[in-house]
Amino acid sequence: MARKYFGTDGIRGRANATITPDLALRVGMAAGLVFNRGEHRHRVVIGKDTRLSGYMIETALVSGFTSVGMDVLQLGPMPTPAVAMLTRSMRADLGVMISASHNPYDDNGIKLFGPDGYKLSDEVEHEIEALIDSDLSKKLAGSADLGRAKRIEGAHERYIEFAKRTLSRNLDFEGLRIVVDCANGAAYRVAPEALWELGADVIAIGDDPDGFNINKDVGSTAPTALCAKVKEMRADIGIALDGDADRVILVDEKGHVIDGDQLMAVIAQNWAEEGRLSKPGIVATVMSNLGLERYLKEQGLGIVRTPVGDRYVSEAMREQGYNLGGEQSGHIIMSDHTTTGDGLLAAFHALSVVKKQEKPASEVFHRFEPLPQILKNVCTRPGKPLEDAQVMRAIEAATNKLGNEGRLVIRPSGTEPVIRVMAEGDDRALVEAVVDDVIGALSASAA
Repeated sequence: MARKYFGTDGIRGRANATITPDLALRVGMAAGLVFNRGEHRHRVVIGKDTRLSGYMIETALVSGFTSVGMDVLQLGPMPTPAVAMLTRSMRADLGVMISASHNPYDDNGIKLFGPDGYKLSDEVEHEIEALIDSDLSKKLAGSADLGRAKRIEGAHERYIEFAKRTLSRNLDFEGLRIVVDCANGAAYRVAPEALWELGADVIAIGDDPDGFNINKDVGSTAPTALCAKVKEMRADIGIALDGDADRVILVDEKGHVIDGDQLMAVIAQNWAEEGRLSKPGIVATVMSNLGLERYLKEQGLGIVRTPVGDRYVSEAMREQGYNLGGEQSGHIIMSDHTTTGDGLLAAFHALSVVKKQEKPASEVFHRFEPLPQILKNVCTRPGKPLEDAQVMRAIEAATNKLGNEGRLVIRPSGTEPVIRVMAEGDDRALVEAVVDDVIGALSASAA
């Protein structure tokens, strides 16, 4: 069943156009009703990133939740994984993160977590959607049963302490000069402080949010500034988070970007050595490079692939018993510690390997040579372009050309009106050709 509001990562869109106060109010009311289970006093924790529209959306959500009898605990600017952790820690019935992740400031979104700290299932999201569009006026709490709202002080210290406790007690980052790029987002306080508490020499950039500059020329989707700063400061490593800090990429001392695939390879191999992998392998999405798969196979490790989205990675990990998974984009999930992608935790565990091996980051993190991988987007019109006969023929021809030496992945975006076409293989020219062929067919169908 198609969903009206929820995409691959919550509800997301242009602030005050798609994500309006009215919608946020109704989401709060609907989600509050769905999670109003049992006779206890119900509570929801709400965090947000640094977008200007966060104030508006937070206020509307608070009104929605309190109107159906839920108490609200407001955390202020906090990383998405911190909200998931605090939902469990504070025994809340529901967690909410107001963020559009790596999108520009004028977008925003609403992510929901259940009492276990995991993102909601499709079934629960359908239930909430049905209520959003229903008449909620008869389901409001009585005057004496309205919820209360309270701002929580010290939440970021709780998250820092939690993050540090995932490392060995005798491990610190003393002797490492680290540049951390906070994307002018949710981790602008916690990331530099946590690294400093662990003994690192910290240089922070992207740590001065103003409501408009989140992800603007900084963060994991724009690492140029970090690469330059690492070389300028002669740092040992750079860390780039995104707007809500649920993803991370690194930059080595030479200014080269290290993506999520390389991070998973490093952590998986290290955990395998230490006997910490719950199963001999990891979970990754269809977008992870074939080079990662081949490297893991050489290490005696397997890979389970899922659709794009860290929620699907998390679901597969839970169902099949894996404790490490993630995405090429830098969502890394370590389920022994957290329930969703956590950029800061992933960086901590990657840095622990640097300390353990006492080698430069450029040596530690270059585990495999990525195969040529081409990804292009094409705007589409409403309908089912992937069922167009010409498009289907182009996809079949492209798949046959790649054969067993490559992969073709075509998927509609869950957050934008585009179709993403990705191919990879040993022959770059062939990969580029098949992507262009499919893009051409999709463009023709939209004309």
